[in-house]
Amino acid sequence: MKAFLDFEASSLSKNSYPIEVAWVFQSGRSEHHLIAPATGWVDWDDASEAIHGISRSTLEAEGKSHNEVASRMMEALTGHDLFASAPSWDGKWLSVLLRGAGLPRHALRLRDTDEALRESATEILRPVLTATRIDVAVHEIVAKANLARNTEPAHRALADAIDEYETWLRVRQAARALVMSLA
Repeated sequence: MKAFLDFEASSLSKNSYPIEVAWVFQSGRSEHHLIAPATGWVDWDDASEAIHGISRSTLEAEGKSHNEVASRMMEALTGHDLFASAPSWDGKWLSVLLRGAGLPRHALRLRDTDEALRESATEILRPVLTATRIDVAVHEIVAKANLARNTEPAHRALADAIDEYETWLRVRQAARALVMSLA
């Protein structure tokens, strides 16, 4: 099953760490977790806080331990196809979280959400279009779905993961509509 994942972080520096994570499965089921900073996670950027609106004191008071969040992610996400709109950044924070919990840093792997969009549209269109026409149709469908996204990310993990999921739903709906128009 596909899952669309997003992290928020302490900053965009080399020493940044995850402060929030959320994921939405293709079924629509979702989870969201604030992550309390681990010992040694001290990087903090006030400008990043102004963007995501999560204070370090909120994380310390309301966040779950990084070990608990990493374990929950392993339990919930192992064996699923994981997608993120910024897999290099989100992958960095996933790696920091897993390593911080003593888990293998590549136990969970992220791919780019655009791959999920293209794969899903291709799967729906394959029975009715030639390979050449599929490429063009998929490109157009994905481009239109991405244009329909929220213009500015919410910079909150759950809202941004939901946006990824809803974009995937729009792609599937557009591909099915094209199939129906050709029937």
